[in-house]
Order: sequence, then structure tokens, then C-alpha cells
Amino acid sequence: MSSEQNPTTDTMEADGPRPRRLTYAAALAALEGAALLIGGVWMLVLGVSGDPDDRQQAVTGGVTLIVLALLPLLAARGLLLRRGWSRGPAVITQIMALPVAYNLLQADSMAIPAGIALAVVAVTSLVLLVNPTTTQALGIRGPGRSEEPKG
Repeated sequence: MSSEQNPTTDTMEADGPRPRRLTYAAALAALEGAALLIGGVWMLVLGVSGDPDDRQQAVTGGVTLIVLALLPLLAARGLLLRRGWSRGPAVITQIMALPVAYNLLQADSMAIPAGIALAVVAVTSLVLLVNPTTTQALGIRGPGRSEEPKG
């Protein structure tokens, strides 16, 4: 098979400009990743230098948040580069964010605005990620849809 029959990601990138929906989805994923990273570093610093109730728990929580930040950050980079694989991690991140937002909304504290913001970002991102324009820009075909023969 020739490279004309099997387009690579590089050739798909040349098919036109990146749709704004895809750029917005990448920006929201990067925002979530950055928030997780900042929260993880903050917990880690407090755990190491501060006076937490449980130092080991603070350090473990900080490291966990930093590692979890990698998923949306890698997904955002993949979305910007129009990689088809990146939609899966981005969707998973948004699905994981919804129960977190729900729990934040159940709190009787300053966490309620954070829950609202997280819910809005997660739902908006999901809508952008499943949009047909985004799917097409990433080169994702639906189930049972194969490439049309050229020639």
C-alpha cells in the first residue's frame, strides 16, 4: 500500500487550519491540567515544608495530582497537533471531572463556585470533543466507516 492510500497524521495536518472547536477543547484540557499541576505542587510544598495534619497524606496527594495532571496536558498537546488518539484521554478527563464537580457542589463552603466552574468546563469540553467538526479534524471515523477507495 502506498502512502497515498494510508494518510498519516502529518498529511492530515495539512488538510486545513485547525477548527476553533478543537483549539478551545485543547485550551480547556490544558487549563484543567494546569490546575491539577498547580494544586499538586501546592499540596506537595505544604506537605514538605508546612505543618499538615498528615505529612505523608499531603505528599501522596500532591504527587497524585501532579501525575494526574499529565493526562489532560498530554491530551491538550495531542489535540493541538490534531492527533486522533488525544480525544480519548481528553474525554476520560472530562468524565472524571464530573463526579468531582458534583462533590464540590455538595460542600457547604467556598468549594461550590469551584464545582460550578469545573462542571461548566467539563460539559463544555465534552460538547466540543464529540462535535463532528472536531471528530473530522482529528481524522476519527465512526464505527463501520472505512476509507473510501481512491482512484
